[in-house]
Amino acid sequence: MAKRDFYDVLGVPKGSSAEDLKKAYRSKAKELHPDRNSDNPNAEAQFKEVNEAYEVLKDADKKAAYDRYGHAAFEGGMGGGRGGHPGAGGSGDFGSAFSDVFEDLFGDFMGGRGGAGGGRSRAQRGSDLRYNLRISLEEAFKGIQKTINVPTSTACEVCRGTGAEGGAEPTTCPTCSGMGKVRAQQGFFTVERTCPTCNGMGQIIKNPCRACGGQGRVEKERALSVNIPAGVETGTRIRLAGEGEAGLRGGPSGDLYIFIEVREHALFQRDGAHLFCRVPVSMTTAAIGGEVEVPTIDGGRSRVKVPAGAQSGKQLRLRAKGMPALRGGGIGDMLIELAVETPVNLTARQKELLREFEKLSEENNPEGSSFFSKVKGFWDSMKS
Repeated sequence: MAKRDFYDVLGVPKGSSAEDLKKAYRSKAKELHPDRNSDNPNAEAQFKEVNEAYEVLKDADKKAAYDRYGHAAFEGGMGGGRGGHPGAGGSGDFGSAFSDVFEDLFGDFMGGRGGAGGGRSRAQRGSDLRYNLRISLEEAFKGIQKTINVPTSTACEVCRGTGAEGGAEPTTCPTCSGMGKVRAQQGFFTVERTCPTCNGMGQIIKNPCRACGGQGRVEKERALSVNIPAGVETGTRIRLAGEGEAGLRGGPSGDLYIFIEVREHALFQRDGAHLFCRVPVSMTTAAIGGEVEVPTIDGGRSRVKVPAGAQSGKQLRLRAKGMPALRGGGIGDMLIELAVETPVNLTARQKELLREFEKLSEENNPEGSSFFSKVKGFWDSMKS
């Protein structure tokens, strides 16, 4: 019987990408797997046909030959590909196809192909660590060097991180021969599991170090000096390479990430590189103008002129009195927001003077006059 076109077998058009071929293959392989089609006597033959088609089309050289010559490319010595003829009769070809379907269907769940040497390396990189550091706004303004104590795992000094007594090298696991995985035949299927002897490491330690129990690392608190640059904000992340958890059995250390939190300030509110400061001024100063003295984040003082007739909420700007931006981005400004203060606990004389002042200043309240004029117009419109 004539062989079916490989593209028809996979249900894809000629010229499909490698990704499309792989998706079609996975779908067909799951659909036609003999374990799922015990009532279909042709399932195994169809399953082999799908694997034969994918075995050719997934290989760029074989695919090019097939696209040009068809099935004849692998007959009469033209092919020369891996495993000879890609399908007819050879048990080695089916084994290759079966290995592929096993890897493709379950590789994502079991860690994929082991690669050269198999198994996982005995040395594993240590985990990254996070440290939350709170600083004041003044410290964020100037920049500071802080010493922090970080509880972490460090390389065992007794075994020099190998995990073996006296620093001896681990030996190859006899159960998995260093692969880190063992295979068991379950009927038609071959199941691959993590080696129970070495827990997937591929190597074992005959005489574990007494100080670290064979881990190659011990728990210890370390003091680290951290340079906090000027201008950091809440959420700024500082990375200290190699200062995280020590690697397992001599593996490289992870990194330490320091997350900055800048505490709220009693006087200043921050918006990026700019600072805001709400400054109360007397009713008299707001009315006739004057000066107020305000603090600055560097610990200094600045005198700010208050224009006559200033209202609450008016903002005055002090150039370059804000926060420095990270990486030389300049310095922000400081914005002074005026809060006109109403006097309280007035004496009888003060009340008398204010009433007299009110009578004399009916034409000096433009915002109030405008508002009440609008109110009067509103009421008149409602009456009509």
